[in-house]
Amino acid sequence: MRALSGPREVTSIFIGGGTPSLMQPETLGEILEAVANAWHVPGGIEVTLEANPSSVEAERFRGYRAAGVNRVSMGVQSLDDRQLKFLGRLHNVEQALGAIRLARDIFPRMSFDLIYARPGQTEEEWKTELNQAIDLAADHLSLYQLTIEEGTPFYALHKAGKLSVPDDDQAARLYEMTQDVTAARGLPAYEVSNHARPGAESRHNLTYWRYGDYAGIGPGAHGRLATDGRKIATATERHPETWLENVEAHGHGLVELSELTSEEQADELLLMGLRVKEGVDLARWSSYSGKPVDTEREAFLMQLGLIERVGNHRLRATPEGMLLLNRIVTELS
Repeated sequence: MRALSGPREVTSIFIGGGTPSLMQPETLGEILEAVANAWHVPGGIEVTLEANPSSVEAERFRGYRAAGVNRVSMGVQSLDDRQLKFLGRLHNVEQALGAIRLARDIFPRMSFDLIYARPGQTEEEWKTELNQAIDLAADHLSLYQLTIEEGTPFYALHKAGKLSVPDDDQAARLYEMTQDVTAARGLPAYEVSNHARPGAESRHNLTYWRYGDYAGIGPGAHGRLATDGRKIATATERHPETWLENVEAHGHGLVELSELTSEEQADELLLMGLRVKEGVDLARWSSYSGKPVDTEREAFLMQLGLIERVGNHRLRATPEGMLLLNRIVTELS
């Protein structure tokens, strides 16, 4: 990957996907050392580790901190044992609370995830759980609505009529309430599903949403790199053992290396940029698309209350528009 990217300065490191918190701290330290050997890593950058809040993994937290991790993101998912069982999580609420407390003691920054709009969940139940989460949070929360993905057990149950999820109107009310509660409690949304105290936004995720460059290295990782005037999309082998075999044989685990067209870059910039509250730089979008924004389509979406201008040069989705991002992108691209 270093040969493809050339010399760069690292702005953040994110160790996630799967269960990286099963690693020994020494292994994580070797990974961070390898990154520093490949690129310039300034002191004090954000280094995030994803973790599952089981007690065994939480005991490793001090070792991860000593290795260089300064931010942890935990997949708590729910603060209700019954719901954790439904979601197929291996931890319980007691373990989650213990891991949250430990993370707050050890790491300068900490975030955890929750899933809402679960079957049978009322607005009042979610409001109570959300306020409990905010009481526990350090500076950041990721709050995702439950989606029924094809190929999952949830999908089969839903298709068979054995799993009822909130309809679109109820899901929208839950989303709007989430925005209101988090804003009132000092963790406003800066992205469609992410909330932070001012200055505590995930710097790594902002790189994605601002359509910056990132190197995806481990199994199943994707990347975007600008090099020699081109934007390159990369993907690595998903199967860990096969990925390792490829690295040992060829020096990398890449299975995809393709150049994105200007139109593809414009679409990706729009899709990612409209997710964040700061919106999209229209001059940058025009530089990729080769055209100005369609004023008639923009006016139509503004009339519907789905988008708005930020000054003269940026466009962003309104809170209502955040619920219809795919439609907005289709209309504007």
